[in-house]
Amino acid sequence: MGKKKITHYSGIGGQAVLEGVMMRNKDMYAVAVRKENGEIAVEVDHYLGKGDSLGLTHIPFIRGVFAFWDSLVLGMKSLNFSASLFGQEEIAQAKDPIAAESREKVATTITTVVAFVIAIGIFMVLPYYLSSLFNDYIRNNSVVVLIEGGIRIAIFVLYVLLISLMKDIRRLFRYHGAEHKCINCLERGKPLTLENVKESTRLHKRCGSSFLLFVMFVSIILFFFIRVQSIPLRILVRVALIPVIAGISYEIIRLAGRSNNIIMKIISAPGLLLQMLTTKEPDDEMIEVGIKSVEAVFDWREFLEDSFGYKFEDDEEIAE
Repeated sequence: MGKKKITHYSGIGGQAVLEGVMMRNKDMYAVAVRKENGEIAVEVDHYLGKGDSLGLTHIPFIRGVFAFWDSLVLGMKSLNFSASLFGQEEIAQAKDPIAAESREKVATTITTVVAFVIAIGIFMVLPYYLSSLFNDYIRNNSVVVLIEGGIRIAIFVLYVLLISLMKDIRRLFRYHGAEHKCINCLERGKPLTLENVKESTRLHKRCGSSFLLFVMFVSIILFFFIRVQSIPLRILVRVALIPVIAGISYEIIRLAGRSNNIIMKIISAPGLLLQMLTTKEPDDEMIEVGIKSVEAVFDWREFLEDSFGYKFEDDEEIAE
């Protein structure tokens, strides 16, 4: 293969979970988790998203709303699985294991809903309130809207910085790095081996962190042009436009992940910079978990053969 950094879209994506990595390929997903005894547990299952079931995955902007929702649902399922591996003993010792497991799922669902509501309050409502404090000093509404957007981005970055100080989150970010490195390894035409993954970058243009940053920038543009006079309506508009913002942001990140032109590189730069915080370098064991997750749902040898013309004569050629 040549020395140029040629990349090909693989179609796989994922996220970090508790002591593991989830990878999704079309309607299949796998969650690989490093258990306390050192073994790697892998769960493989089907997941048909709402957009797929309704036949809306080919409609621009609409598909992004469903993709965002599906990522939340599948993310919660994956986190539940990884967390269950570390709570099996407590469930097993309960008088009614089935009821204990059900209570745990209900508690997780409630926690997720509450967290989502709090996130809307912190990242949508709070920036508006703080920017409104400038109304007595700044008469230009356009400037106030820009200040609101700046506050929103600042709160988001500060939030990432604060949670990155937590030991468990730093470890999660290392698995996040393992996920990215595995995908980058393949999309740059290299066999999925430990050494090749270690040499790959942990930054990826299709990352969820970049998506959230796009959400911040798109919201600034929309709120700049869509204005109402009533304060309650302003707050309502900010919440109601979340699906629209998600749909637009999805199209941008989708295009960025499939293109290497200079414009997309410039647009992707802030998100890649943010990933310096949300991803960390993984160790060998974390990378092994990521590789297991990829291999459970993706034939990477066939991908390299089809996309890069790679020839595998035998397994010894790619031995680590």
